[in-house]
Amino acid sequence: MMSSAASADPIAEFYKGKNLNWILSAGSGGGYATYAHAFAPFLSAHIPGKPHIVVQNMPGAGGIRAMLYLNSVAPKDGTTIGMVHSSVPFAPLYSTRGANFDPREMHWIGSITSAYGICVSWAKSGITKWEHMFEREFIVGGTGAGSQMETMPTMLKQLFGAKVKVISGYKGGNDVYIAMERGEVHGRCGGLVSSIKATRPDWFPEKKVVVPIQIAPQRDPEFPDSPALFEFVKDERTRQILELMMSPFEMDRPILAPPGTVPERVAALRRAFSAAMRDPGFIAEAKRQNIEIKEISGERVTEVIRRAYGMPPEIIKAANEAMNLTGTQ
Repeated sequence: MMSSAASADPIAEFYKGKNLNWILSAGSGGGYATYAHAFAPFLSAHIPGKPHIVVQNMPGAGGIRAMLYLNSVAPKDGTTIGMVHSSVPFAPLYSTRGANFDPREMHWIGSITSAYGICVSWAKSGITKWEHMFEREFIVGGTGAGSQMETMPTMLKQLFGAKVKVISGYKGGNDVYIAMERGEVHGRCGGLVSSIKATRPDWFPEKKVVVPIQIAPQRDPEFPDSPALFEFVKDERTRQILELMMSPFEMDRPILAPPGTVPERVAALRRAFSAAMRDPGFIAEAKRQNIEIKEISGERVTEVIRRAYGMPPEIIKAANEAMNLTGTQ
């Protein structure tokens, strides 16, 4: 007769009674925290052994601080995972200062959604249309070099000539929202729809903010009157640059395990991620909290990153310059 020890699930035995630390590259109170706290109970329930997930905020350097911790300091036994800004895996591609890691060595568990970008402006700011961004200065908040809040508006300035000015140094995206409410900045650019719905659910319905431009290949039906950036592309080179720059939007809210994590536990985390994303309880909770979800597999996230790192050097260089990342080296 098989002994209980021999028949026990080694993954369940490992995780039983343990804490699983989930490191976020963003501060508390923002969209990343909302997603993590909503998803954590369901992810835990689908991991064999049901470890208790402890969400920890580690903002800083546009998300790079958390990635460095996950790359070099975090345990590699499966007891630590991370969720980083979707722009962070691409920081080494552009030689961003401090981005001393290779995202291709990370174990990507999956991504909770995908979301192309938008710029939002406070309705009373006077910047309500794409044309306004060429007539007057559009002041947006940012959290650090390499974050979408800084690269996207800089790209609009470099490739299209928009009069965008970035005020850097905010601790997190939620702080930029507060700055918008106070009138310190006009708006914010990046992958924002899900974040706004989760943390400022009244903004869109009450028209407190407007969308002068969608940083996307085509218009989102939710904002039919806001043009998509690709509508203004006039040559193939610019199109390739934008496709590379928009890679992060294909994998919004990506979850990873540190390089070197035990393969069997990575596989278990991927299975648990997929099961949790399809859990009716999580789907209902996401709807209740106004957060958008779309399962992006770990394999797909890995492919998006590999594709970006395989782009022609001249396109990478042009994208780098368009986002002004050369100045962050």
